[in-house]
Amino acid sequence: MIYLFYGEEEFLIDSEIKKLISKNKIDNNSISRYDLEVDSIKNVIDDACTISLFDGNKFIVVYNFDKLLKDDEKLLSEFINNIGEVIIVFVASKLDDRKKIVKEIKKISTSKEFNKNKNISNTVRSMFDDYKVDYKTVDLLISMVGNDLRILSQEVEKLKTYKDDKEITYQDVLDLASSGDNDDIFDLINYIVIKDKEKAMECYSSLLRRNEEPIKIIISLANQFRLLYQCKELYKKGNGEDSISKILDVHPYRVKLALDKCRNYSSRVLLDYLLELADIDSKIKNGLIDKSLALELFILGN
Repeated sequence: MIYLFYGEEEFLIDSEIKKLISKNKIDNNSISRYDLEVDSIKNVIDDACTISLFDGNKFIVVYNFDKLLKDDEKLLSEFINNIGEVIIVFVASKLDDRKKIVKEIKKISTSKEFNKNKNISNTVRSMFDDYKVDYKTVDLLISMVGNDLRILSQEVEKLKTYKDDKEITYQDVLDLASSGDNDDIFDLINYIVIKDKEKAMECYSSLLRRNEEPIKIIISLANQFRLLYQCKELYKKGNGEDSISKILDVHPYRVKLALDKCRNYSSRVLLDYLLELADIDSKIKNGLIDKSLALELFILGN
């Protein structure tokens, strides 16, 4: 059986893969993961054709399917028509529907696209499972934390752990969600921009003491730099708070905060930092640098 999951929402793709593993009762020992940026499709096929020493179906996840080499397309085409007893999930950030191999896999697979969710409130609400929570409370959580689904999922789990009565209230979010994080991130941004390395490291250390992961801090920094830059550019073009909120699909509260802060920085400075963080994120994902070291070098190097 073949699945094809594609799009930019990595969190939703990962969640769908976990559901498949649970639904098919796949043992962890029967799961293999490959990345076509570094692995050959031949390795995937050899694994799929190898008899498992464990009970149950073999489950293979192939990331970066869009990086499949042209010379390997024929090999994969022959394999998928004789797949046998194995479940394979091909994952890609984007697809070229003009390619023959893409058309072939779409024809015989269960395919699903996971791109930016316009109904993010519904997605976050579903994360609460059987907990009672209204949409006003969900929207507050999104406005405080941001639109990153992975970070939102962490905050939801924290709220669920706190409550025994299966009801999450507006006040619970105010009390427990990382409401201080945006302020701390804005402080960290300010210290980085004005090159106060001592204060920047103090702010960073404070976030670590609250058990914030370096990768989450990097994502938060990038999200805030991006929001500051976008709000500044749109404001310069004559857009007000409400208009910017609709254009960016961002809660008005976050737009207001961003407009208050972005007046202190030039567009060029904001864009340069955003590009640097994107480069850091790429290096971390490719294993070229440790996430903690990368963040410290970013703070100290600016």
